[in-house]
Amino acid sequence: MDRPTRKSLKRKLEQDFEHENQSRHKIPATDGFETHQKLTSSIQSLVDILNSTFSTLEADRAAAKRATSALSQIAKNEEVVDTIVDCGAVPALVVHLQTPPPLRGENGPKLYEHEVEKGSAYALGLLAVKPEHQQLIVDAGALTHLVELLKRHKSADNSRAVNGVVKRAADAITNLAHENSGIKTRVRIEGAIPFLVELLEHADNKVQRAAAGALRTLAFKNDENKNLIVECNALPTLVIMLRSEDTAIHYEAVGVIGNLVHSSPHIKKAVLLAGALQPVIGLLSSSCSESQREAALLLGQFAAADSDCKVHIVQRGAVKPLIDMLESSDVQLKEMSAFALGRLAQETHNQAGIAHNGGIVPLLRLLDSKSGPLQHNAAFTLYGLVDNEDNVADLIKVGGFQKLQDGEFIVQQTKDCVAKTMKRLEEKIHGRVLNHLLYLMRVSERNIQRRIALALAHLCTPNDRKVIFLHKNGLDLLLGLLESGSLKQQREGSVALYKLATKATSVSPVDSAPLSPTPLVYLGEQYVNNPTLSDVTFLVEGKRFYAHRICLLASSDAFRAMFDGGYRERNAKDVEIPNIRWDVFELMMRFIYTGSVEVNVNIAQDLLRAADQYLLDGLKRLCECTIAQDISVENVSLMYELSEGFNAMSLREACILFILEQFDKLCTKRWSSSLIQRIMPEIRNYFEKALSKPTNLS
Repeated sequence: MDRPTRKSLKRKLEQDFEHENQSRHKIPATDGFETHQKLTSSIQSLVDILNSTFSTLEADRAAAKRATSALSQIAKNEEVVDTIVDCGAVPALVVHLQTPPPLRGENGPKLYEHEVEKGSAYALGLLAVKPEHQQLIVDAGALTHLVELLKRHKSADNSRAVNGVVKRAADAITNLAHENSGIKTRVRIEGAIPFLVELLEHADNKVQRAAAGALRTLAFKNDENKNLIVECNALPTLVIMLRSEDTAIHYEAVGVIGNLVHSSPHIKKAVLLAGALQPVIGLLSSSCSESQREAALLLGQFAAADSDCKVHIVQRGAVKPLIDMLESSDVQLKEMSAFALGRLAQETHNQAGIAHNGGIVPLLRLLDSKSGPLQHNAAFTLYGLVDNEDNVADLIKVGGFQKLQDGEFIVQQTKDCVAKTMKRLEEKIHGRVLNHLLYLMRVSERNIQRRIALALAHLCTPNDRKVIFLHKNGLDLLLGLLESGSLKQQREGSVALYKLATKATSVSPVDSAPLSPTPLVYLGEQYVNNPTLSDVTFLVEGKRFYAHRICLLASSDAFRAMFDGGYRERNAKDVEIPNIRWDVFELMMRFIYTGSVEVNVNIAQDLLRAADQYLLDGLKRLCECTIAQDISVENVSLMYELSEGFNAMSLREACILFILEQFDKLCTKRWSSSLIQRIMPEIRNYFEKALSKPTNLS
């Protein structure tokens, strides 16, 4: 027991002793409870008193009253509840839930009437806080006596004592039935529910709250109890209680209704017919956050019933307070608000209304939450909102696309929901939505223009990319991000440009060689370095390589110029090749004779140089393809220089795409910014060329 509780209990007991110095029963002192043994001894003494005082004698009644009160005070400390039970307190307390039988000839007013029973009910309720003690108390017969105590409200003597014992009995039933389905059923069988429903109309607010609290617990996940509560006509009173200015009353009332309608469509309809909708909406503005939370949850349940209900909830003013609740510091309150808005956002006009009332921005902020359920509810609501074309531009304008794209989502269900939202956004980027975005991209401030360009790079169709990025300035906006001094903007720009590049090209620039403008005829593998019919010999590294002019003349302009022009090689029998290794030359000739060759990465650069020298575009393309597969963060700058040196356009484009794709890794290199600045003109040229190409509809 903590120090403040111990001191309070000590003062209370000392006061009792002063009033009872002459009593035949002394309550043992519990000063400090220095040791567990002393505590156990004190509790045992209190239990012994209860076991010996079940009579109407004044001294017995007074002692029993003080003993139940003392046990209640001790039981407030949950750490000693087990000790109280072990000392046999449960059967002793259950006995004192009843009024002792009158002595012979006794017919006057009963001493401490209701007070001892109240103390016993209170103590048992505290012991029932531990689930393992609930069944023990019920098995001792407590429920029957507690139900009898509920009936005392019918007494003509509507005194404070009566109200107190009725309240404590309802509270004890609540604690006994908490998360215990078997005891919930026992409570119904014992007949408590009709009396609890009656108590909802009691004049004492505390009794009303206690009765509602018990019904709330009994209705949770127990269909038979739910149905009986409704059959006892509890709904009209509960609806009235929703309008109470007493926050404790309307909190319990909305809790009862919430548990009644959960998974019960017929009760949900009955609650709506009873007029609950407007007062529940009113609770969204309550000063009690618990009531707000329960009301939001209940509206979410109402909104699942039918489309009309969704519309009615919005028409009656629920949207604005629900959106305001998204800004609360209470995570559960935000979660329930987002849940309700998510249900409401399944209707077209509601979607527009939620966005118009400012719901998009706070929902986007909730995507950063560390709470999985809250994050998911926000994502689900946004999924609903983007179904309405009127909301798409607004979401993109405030950076919603980037939030969805970059968010770190906790559960897979949320990730799937966000993926569907992105797909839904993509489907909306046409017609008036696209026109609206293009208008904003022209007239808005720079940050908004950039957000729109970033989103359209990911979302636009291939048919629209030319208009957006060439005619409407979108490419300049993305390139501006790439040149920005902000690393975050550079990253966003590089990702968007890479996405746009993959949309603009059906295949990678290094995946296939262009078709020759004229069909070529190849002599075949068997004629490679074959003296048969050879009419020209090349001297490579001192060795002869036999070739055939007809094949060389058909292969490239370089060989045609060599043998048909005014060069000395025209009539030479042996042509010296001074700057190419034998293995490189052999591969080049093999390509000329067959039209294909396997290019190894170790020889690719030398072969590229030879192919460029002799204008063999097909071979050059194959070399570029092999070299491109070897591009890395460490060598991309050198690869780009190689592409410039040999006018290797495909390799240059591959370097550009690699830089855009791997920008996050490249930006850590000291030379990355200078490389970006250096290749900016080529990046622009690449995209202008790619975006100008006709769309590949296949």
